[in-house]
Amino acid sequence: MRETTMDSFPTTNPRHRRTVARLVLAAALAATPVLAQQVSGDRIETGNGDLIVQPLSHATFAMSWNGEVVYVDPVGGAATFEGLPRPDLILVTDVHGDHMDAETLAAVAEDGTRIVAPQAVADELPEDLRGRVEVLANGDETEVLGIGIEAVPMYNLTEGRLDYHQKGRGNGYVATFAGTRVYIAGDTEDIPEMRALEDIDVAFVPFNLPYTMTEEQAADAVREFAPDIVYPYHYRGSDVDRFAELVGEDSGVEVRIGEWY
Repeated sequence: MRETTMDSFPTTNPRHRRTVARLVLAAALAATPVLAQQVSGDRIETGNGDLIVQPLSHATFAMSWNGEVVYVDPVGGAATFEGLPRPDLILVTDVHGDHMDAETLAAVAEDGTRIVAPQAVADELPEDLRGRVEVLANGDETEVLGIGIEAVPMYNLTEGRLDYHQKGRGNGYVATFAGTRVYIAGDTEDIPEMRALEDIDVAFVPFNLPYTMTEEQAADAVREFAPDIVYPYHYRGSDVDRFAELVGEDSGVEVRIGEWY
C-alpha cells in the first residue's frame, strides 16, 4: 500500500491544504494498530455481570469485573501486560520474585491504582510505592472498588519446605465479586485453612515442588473444599493432567487449564 502524505495531494490553496491535512491524519489513524485494551478470557457469572479471567504467566493473571481491572502478582515487566487496560486494583501475595517485582508494579500502576499486599511486601517496595499499599495481615478484611477482600494464610507445613513460605508472611486472598467468591491461594501447601474454606466459586491452586505441594496434595485439598471451578496455576514442571485426573469428575469440581506457560 502506498503511504498517504501531504505530497500525495499537491495543492496551493490554503483551504484545500487544511482539508488534505485532515484526510492525511484520518488515514494515519486508520492505519495505526489498535490494542485490545480489555481483559479477555473465561467469563464467570456473578450477581452483577461477568467476572473475566485472563491467565498471563505462572502466578500472574488479570481479571475484570463491573468496569474494574484487577492484576494479581504482576511480574515480568510492562510487556507482559501489553494490550491490557491499566489496573484499578493490584493484589500481591508474597515477596518472591515470581509474585512481586517493584519495577513491574511501577510500570503498570497508575496514580489511582490501589495495591493490597502483606507487610513483608510493603517493606521491600520503594517509598513511592510503599505509601500506596493497603497492608493486610492474615485474617484482615477490606473492600476496594466494591470487591470484598479477605487475606488468608499461605505457608508450607512439610519438613524440608518450611523455609520457603513461613506462616504469616504472605497472603492468599478470597476476593468477592457480587457474591462470587474467588480464592487465590498464592504459594502454599494444603494447609488446614485451605481445607476449611467454604462457598468458594472459583479457586486458583498451585502445585510445584519443592516450593508448594504435590499434585496429590493439591487435588486432595480441592476435593475437600470443593470449589465450583479450579484453575491450576503456579505449576511449572508439574503434571497438570495428573492433577485434573486426581480431582476427578466425581468431585463436581470443574478443572480449567489456562494458558499460563
